[in-house]
Amino acid sequence: MATAKKLTRESAPKAKEATSLLRADHKLVDDLFKEYEKSRSNVRKKQIVSMICKELTIHAQIEEEIFYPAVKAALKDKELVPEATVEHATLKDLIAQVKNVDPDGEVFDAKIKVLSEYVKHHVKEEQNEMFPKAKESSLDLLEIGAQLAERKAELAEKYK
Repeated sequence: MATAKKLTRESAPKAKEATSLLRADHKLVDDLFKEYEKSRSNVRKKQIVSMICKELTIHAQIEEEIFYPAVKAALKDKELVPEATVEHATLKDLIAQVKNVDPDGEVFDAKIKVLSEYVKHHVKEEQNEMFPKAKESSLDLLEIGAQLAERKAELAEKYK
């Protein structure tokens, strides 16, 4: 009987802690920006930008719906979460400027570069300030991670 339980536990997907899941999203988007930088094909650039926009949109939404409210409550935060929320609004404006737009040269490339730099700044603040504080708090980051993963899967279906 113990063997059956062990096999079930091993075959089940391992739950990701919230900050690990969010860090994985950050890495994916960073890799997409790097791929964009290397690309010379406008068709490929458009595909990459589409993926970047989708990933950032879903990521921002799960943070705003689940992670940020939990962090704000646990930390009684009046600075980190509001600042991150404002940064998300700016990111959404930049996404709207490039989403479903054909790459048309220098101005488009500049918008992607600014979006990339802005995302890097935002990620640095989250990973260096918010995440460590969240880990030190009483938050159940495994439970929040499960909620984030579930909501992310729902949104991925919606944005197919």
